[in-house]
Amino acid sequence: MKYLFCLFIAALTTFCAIAKPLKHKELTFFAADNPKIKYVGRVDFDNPLAPRFWNPGVYVQAKFKGTSLEITVNDETLYGVTHNYLEIVIDNNTPIRIQTTGKVSHLLVASNLSSGSHTVTICKDTESGIGYIEFVGMKCEELLPMHKPKRKIEFIGDSITCGSSMDVSSVKCDQGKWYDQHNAYMSYGPTTARMLDAQWHVTAVSGIGLIHSCCNMNILMPQVFDKVNLRADTLRWNFSKYTPDVVTICLGQNDGKQDSAAFCSAYVGFIKQIRSHYPKADIVCLNSPMGNLELTAMLKNYIIGIQQYMNNAGDNRVSHFFFPGGYNKGCGSHPDMAQHQLIAEQLSGYLKQLEKW
Repeated sequence: MKYLFCLFIAALTTFCAIAKPLKHKELTFFAADNPKIKYVGRVDFDNPLAPRFWNPGVYVQAKFKGTSLEITVNDETLYGVTHNYLEIVIDNNTPIRIQTTGKVSHLLVASNLSSGSHTVTICKDTESGIGYIEFVGMKCEELLPMHKPKRKIEFIGDSITCGSSMDVSSVKCDQGKWYDQHNAYMSYGPTTARMLDAQWHVTAVSGIGLIHSCCNMNILMPQVFDKVNLRADTLRWNFSKYTPDVVTICLGQNDGKQDSAAFCSAYVGFIKQIRSHYPKADIVCLNSPMGNLELTAMLKNYIIGIQQYMNNAGDNRVSHFFFPGGYNKGCGSHPDMAQHQLIAEQLSGYLKQLEKW
């Protein structure tokens, strides 16, 4: 009997040891200046513990270990009311779009992950006019080394390139704020880059033009191209920090119908401005995907002439790509999410051939 009692106690002890909950490893806070955290885009590092960025499509990446991840970001909350949207992607799974709620946001962006290593991408979906984001840091078990793709692309444009008016998953057209449908991460530029395993910069402002901007805007793209905060025309950008293999220009929608001499002269001047910063890049001129028949015909005619002029002047790395259709199913006749995907498929096919990628 004593022997059986001892066996019972031993079995009970073993069961309790097995049933005892496993302790999760403590999460460690890694500040924004940790070298294993990678930034891509026009970022102001004046405060390395809170790098600040305005542009749509600027993104932060890291490789981490553990089953959960928390991030901390500051939002400018411009005018006291605007709140940026962020796209969060874990391990290239379906993106999650979230909106900040105040000046400081502590966000649990991943939980119940498998143990082991994971990657995270945190992308600013909204544009400069919605205010800046400051990345403060992340909490996880461990940060691991990661490497960015070698290929680099820069996408220059207006609201289409910003990813404006395309995402109605949270707020439908003509409801909420004007930026509630922004989704830079899923716009054609970053999508094209991901298809080609490339880094991306989105250099774009809604409403901006080459010689005429809409909506009483007092800036033009050649004027603000060298800035970190394009919308406010402030903080000079250091072009040596990012040298793209290819640059696309998608301007003209907001210019509308323009005199050929004035428009083409300004376009040539802008190409030369880009070329001064990127001597070896391929520069691809695009027509506006949402242009009507008249504007599309005008832009195609002008762009062909501009390319010929640049090629004849000895710059053979200027070319063009024209989208085969019109894309107007999103809010305000912009391309919608599916059309941005289609645009990216078409453009990536051309760039793959051009760059021999």
